[in-house]
Amino acid sequence: MTLGQITPILRSFDEAKAREFYIDFLGFTIDWEHRFEPNAPLYMGVSRGDCVLHLSEHHGDCSPGGAIRIACDDIDAYHAELTAKNYKYAKPGIESPPWGGREMTVKDAAGNRLTFASAT
Repeated sequence: MTLGQITPILRSFDEAKAREFYIDFLGFTIDWEHRFEPNAPLYMGVSRGDCVLHLSEHHGDCSPGGAIRIACDDIDAYHAELTAKNYKYAKPGIESPPWGGREMTVKDAAGNRLTFASAT
C-alpha cells in the first residue's frame, strides 16, 4: 500500500484578503475556483511549485486557525522575496528551532499558521 500526496484545506472568510495573502504576498497561483452558485462560498485551489493548498469559505470544511509546515529549499531567498513586498500584515523573520533547521512562519487573515521549513 502507498499513500499519496496530501492537500491541506485551510479556512478562509474573506476572498479579497485570501487573494491578497496567498497570491499577492506568498506568490501562489490560482489553479481553479468553484462555487455552487454565484452567491455561494468560494472553494479555491492554489499552488506554488509542488505545494498545493485548498482554501475554503465553507464552514463545514475545516476550522480557522489551522497549522501546516511546508518544506522550503531556500528559505533565505523566500524570506527576501516576501520582505521586499513590504506586506503590511506580515513581517516574517527566520528562526532556528531547537529541533534543527530554520523556519519562517506567517499567519493568514483566518489565523491559519503556515511555517516554511528548511533543513539548513
